[in-house]
Amino acid sequence: MKKHLKGLALILMMIGISSIGYAQTIYRIQDNKNVSMKLNGTSTFHDWEMDATRAKGEAQLIFSTTNESELASIKALSFTLEVKDLKSDNSKLDKNAYKALKADKYKYISYKLTSSEESPEKGGFLLKTRGKLTIAGTTKDIAMDIHLIINQNTAITYKGSYELNMTDYNVEPPSFMLGAMSTGDALKLDFEVKYIKQNKG
Repeated sequence: MKKHLKGLALILMMIGISSIGYAQTIYRIQDNKNVSMKLNGTSTFHDWEMDATRAKGEAQLIFSTTNESELASIKALSFTLEVKDLKSDNSKLDKNAYKALKADKYKYISYKLTSSEESPEKGGFLLKTRGKLTIAGTTKDIAMDIHLIINQNTAITYKGSYELNMTDYNVEPPSFMLGAMSTGDALKLDFEVKYIKQNKG
């Protein structure tokens, strides 16, 4: 019996030692501050851009040291953007884009990380990620490079871009002016978003 108890104590001690020093930290997009998301496309007349400065999201990082100086892994990353928060300098283009994206039925564009491989780079980390991107009610598994900057002021910044085709998400490229102006199928999503560290407890 004593042998079993000693063995159990040893296992518990080893588990405790292996977990020492690892810290899980949660970050969230706060008050829609420090959000830059741009949707870039082309048309028969000129290139166009829609911008959003509002979003919601959460990130969970695992650090190998309690002072959060060494990143071990990314446990979670997500963001949600309301379609009608995207604005261009052309209200007619906006209206047709919302219609094409079925914004009344599917209000949000969202992303959720499923896996990530991290490697150090100048100023932060390069994340080779896979995740699920949902547009107009259609979800696709995507691979995307994301740059992570761990700021000194209890915040982190994610930067990246992703190219896609609207038709992959069952979205018909919008047109207006009786079809005289039509947009191209290809889009590019550029983003730079700051997540703020959440206090524990």
